[in-house]
Amino acid sequence: MELGNIKAVNIAEEMMGAYLDYSMSVIVSRALPDVRDGLKPVHRRVLYAMDQMGLLSTKQFRKCAGTVGEVLKSYHPHSDAAVYDSLVRMAQPWSMRYPLVLGQGNFGSQDDDPPAAMRYTEAKMATIADELLRDIDKDTVDFVPNYDNQTTEPTVLPARLPNLLLNGSTGIAVGMATNIPPHNLVEVCNGIVCLIDNPEATTEDLSRIIRGPDFPTGGIIQGREGIRNAYANGRGRIVIRARTHIEESERGRISIIVTELPYQVNKAELVKKIAELARDKKLDGISEVRDESDRQGMRMVIELKRDANVDSVLNSLYKYTAMQSAFNANMLALVERQPKTLTLKNFLLHYIHHREEVITRRTRYELAKAEARKHILDGLKIALDHLDDVISTIRKSQRETAGVSEELQQQFGFSQEQARAVLEMRLSSLAALQRQKIDDELSEVLKNIAYYNKLLSDIGEIRKIIKQDLQELKEKYGDARRTEVIEAEARDFKDEDLIPNEEVVVTLTEKGYIKRLPSNTYRAQRRGGRGVTGMVTREDDTVRHLLVTHTHDSLLFFTDRGRVFQLRVYELPDVSRTSKGDHIINLISKEQRERVTAIVSVPKGVNRDFMIVATKKGEVKKTAMSEFEVVRRQGLIAMNLEEDDELIGAKLARAADDILLITAQGQSIRFAVDLLRTASRTSGGVRGIRLSPKDTVVSLNLALEDSALLVVTEHGFGKRTPINEYPRQSRGGTGVMTSRVTGKTGPVAAARTITENDSDLMIISASGVVIRTDVSLIKQASRATQGVTLMNLGDGDAVVAVATTNGKKLDGADGEVEVVLDEEEDGSLEENAAETIAPSGEAE
Repeated sequence: MELGNIKAVNIAEEMMGAYLDYSMSVIVSRALPDVRDGLKPVHRRVLYAMDQMGLLSTKQFRKCAGTVGEVLKSYHPHSDAAVYDSLVRMAQPWSMRYPLVLGQGNFGSQDDDPPAAMRYTEAKMATIADELLRDIDKDTVDFVPNYDNQTTEPTVLPARLPNLLLNGSTGIAVGMATNIPPHNLVEVCNGIVCLIDNPEATTEDLSRIIRGPDFPTGGIIQGREGIRNAYANGRGRIVIRARTHIEESERGRISIIVTELPYQVNKAELVKKIAELARDKKLDGISEVRDESDRQGMRMVIELKRDANVDSVLNSLYKYTAMQSAFNANMLALVERQPKTLTLKNFLLHYIHHREEVITRRTRYELAKAEARKHILDGLKIALDHLDDVISTIRKSQRETAGVSEELQQQFGFSQEQARAVLEMRLSSLAALQRQKIDDELSEVLKNIAYYNKLLSDIGEIRKIIKQDLQELKEKYGDARRTEVIEAEARDFKDEDLIPNEEVVVTLTEKGYIKRLPSNTYRAQRRGGRGVTGMVTREDDTVRHLLVTHTHDSLLFFTDRGRVFQLRVYELPDVSRTSKGDHIINLISKEQRERVTAIVSVPKGVNRDFMIVATKKGEVKKTAMSEFEVVRRQGLIAMNLEEDDELIGAKLARAADDILLITAQGQSIRFAVDLLRTASRTSGGVRGIRLSPKDTVVSLNLALEDSALLVVTEHGFGKRTPINEYPRQSRGGTGVMTSRVTGKTGPVAAARTITENDSDLMIISASGVVIRTDVSLIKQASRATQGVTLMNLGDGDAVVAVATTNGKKLDGADGEVEVVLDEEEDGSLEENAAETIAPSGEAE
């Protein structure tokens, strides 16, 4: 129904139609690049306007305001900001892999500083941009009227340069977006040549030549999976890391130097982000971050604290900052004004087809010109052959020029164009030398005509020209890759990647409080010292377990009921030296009355064959280690125990090892692991040692070659005995004496196999006091002796656990070592000399 100028319409249909029109306008005329020249309309119009203004690479710079004004006046009636922003981006070397515009003045920075106003900056086309417009005046592309029909503009550029892959493109349309990464010119040209020579080449074949994106800001691409997906399917997640190296100052301070960032990362924002994370303690180990970039290039300095672990800090930076970023490739472009997601091979094929069409149209244009020139030369040659008659006809004619032309056409058979050329001939052309030049030119034109006809009849010849053009582009503009591609795939960072793998001491109390501390918290003291407070315990609590391990290792917690639980060391609370820590029931799902009686450290990357467990009543069992690879949070059964028995120890062992069981009354037995049959986790054990009444097994160890057995009693006495003094026996015997137990020494509290790699001994008492001393200073003695004083205990205190540190001795905070000489009642000065490493902790 219509009423005057009012027309009734369906609002839903009208809105749908209007939105679709708007969507297609944005998609086709604004946001997406054309697959042929890789340009959006605004970029194409800027370059064409500069070409029409004569702003070639060989000319002078001109104000950007003039260029923007020309684009707005003739081609792009939109915001001047949109045009200037596009021009600026084409001039930024950190935005474009191969900038198409040369800028003079302030064009912004990688810190996202804005460019100066267009009235202050100047620009002209870059040399490489000339390749996009070459032959545009030879009818190689279609032209359409501009917005006001005052002039025309090209629908696409001839694009001798494969610009879309070289510089990439980013744009957001309605309901779709494109994100095409830039690439290296040499690789892209080689890929196109490969496809021309071998049309059956697959995307996989091409990706061996075009190795991946090549970003203007460099960086390191982690793995090829994202690249393969982008090239094969049009979509892929490409992970890029900053390029870094380590420098050490004269003062010994370590710094991480960042010289390249992932594409499109704002350097100033990154520096600010790192500083904020370090200030808020979310990034440990960073003392300062500063930007030292200058004209020579980027240099961002991240200074580390003295005790920082470089790998952990780097992993934290990659996880929490833009130093590792993902480029989500979405290879979408306009193909015949329709948006399509393309593979790498499709991109190259569309470029080849576009160049074939451009060269074909250029050849037709040049052929037409050559044939027109041949026609003129044919006429001039006829005129020169009949020169006297032609001159006579002209002299005798009484008519004007048009009439003379008609007479020449009638008398000599000239066409109108030939007659006009004869009449315009100069007298100098009558010379014999000029006549020869006409013959030579005609011969050259005939050759060109034959060549053009050959091109038009053979697509192979056109493809040869494409290959020649690509070779010239490589020689003129080719450069080395900036972005390195490594095979190792980027992975999600785990907690352990962000934590230094350092040696720590784990303590667990009788009441179940557990914690970890760096092992250098406890300084080395002379044998027989008082130690330092390792933790403050409650009055009715005592320390039960002491273990030296590393933060990346796993811990298996065995309970008195024969169950096992698992934790990573870094999951344990890292608290102060005097803190009691957290209750273990908050970390593992053990029952309230269940006690942890053994802790086994499983080093990362170290394999063992079996897990050996032992009970208080002398039973042992061997289980394949593979059964402990996956331990549920609710725990697993490690051993089926008798009703009145308890699990007291567990050890990792190999098939060739020997087992040592030590009892509270000083007995021990050594037998081979091979004497035990391999049993499942849920089975019971077999007799390992026959015990006397009221005696119990207190320690399970392995008898290693060239080792010694360290035995420590509850009252702080201890000794080292060479392992070869313990004979190998059959399983189930009463064993041999390992320590003389008296009222003075107290029963055996702990025992440990010592090797040459064990440097320091750590002893902890029930009250939480820890002493650390050099293992080599502990006196060697035979099995039947009681040993020497290792630790002076307070009234009512007793030794509960021992541990050793492996390898190099750990210095204190300042690295100073003081040798203390003190004569003891049972040793010489030399025997009692030990390292005191100051000042890791105060002596108690």
